[in-house]
Amino acid sequence: MTSSRPAITNEAPVRVAAEVGVILFAHGARDARWAEPFVRVAEKVRAAGPALAVELAFLEFMTPDLATAAARLARVGVTRIRVVPLFLGRGGHVREDLPRLVESIAATLPGIPVDLALAAGDDEGVIEALARFCLSEASAS
Repeated sequence: MTSSRPAITNEAPVRVAAEVGVILFAHGARDARWAEPFVRVAEKVRAAGPALAVELAFLEFMTPDLATAAARLARVGVTRIRVVPLFLGRGGHVREDLPRLVESIAATLPGIPVDLALAAGDDEGVIEALARFCLSEASAS
């Protein structure tokens, strides 16, 4: 990580008793405002899943990165980590880069399974929500 990466403040106090850690994983951008909706998603996940330890991490341009977020979760004692890619499309990052990153991180955290969820864009509920949004915008005056 270089100091030129915007650090995104997305952390809430992590529950030490949490068994499951979730890393919401997004691409990242040079403009810190780009991360605002992802920070809001993380806040909503924390509120709706108080038993989860939730981190937000980025592939590039922003911090924390995936390895840092996983290490934070390991330090607070989670027994399992699930990486949830907040990507709509399954391009090379999701198909190739992310599985390699997850495998590499899992190797550094013996005894803590690290697994990879479907990308957000592969979830029918996400697709339906986007379609509803588009229909709503189409009829807006």
